[in-house]
Amino acid sequence: QPNASSGMGVADHSQNTFMDLKLKKVYRYVIFKIDENKREVVVEKTGNPAESYDDFTASLPENDCRYAVFDFDFVTSENCQKSKIFFIAWAPSTSRIRAKMIYATSKDRFRRELDGVHYEIQATDPTEMDLEVLRDRAN
Repeated sequence: QPNASSGMGVADHSQNTFMDLKLKKVYRYVIFKIDENKREVVVEKTGNPAESYDDFTASLPENDCRYAVFDFDFVTSENCQKSKIFFIAWAPSTSRIRAKMIYATSKDRFRRELDGVHYEIQATDPTEMDLEVLRDRAN
């Protein structure tokens, strides 16, 4: 049973969906939200592999927090096709204080459940997680 210090539990479905993104590449991204009633992190939305980074960012709520993972494909300077998984903690400055607190206290535990994330980004507005930021981190 999760206690206040460890944050929210993680739904099995959330972990399975992440593994599908990581191993089977069936999703480009997964957006997670905290279900306060169930006290766990659940999948809110998935994006198919053909969806773009713009589709992903457009799926994040403007005034509420979310966790997300994005499978970023890129080509290295040596012309190698690579893929890196980004964990994004989305906490817009316009979201409720309570939401920011719940997401902040639950983040580390949830992030540890996602084995295979390469990079983590904290974003309070879209410029902090634009595509250039990912490109810089991945290279």
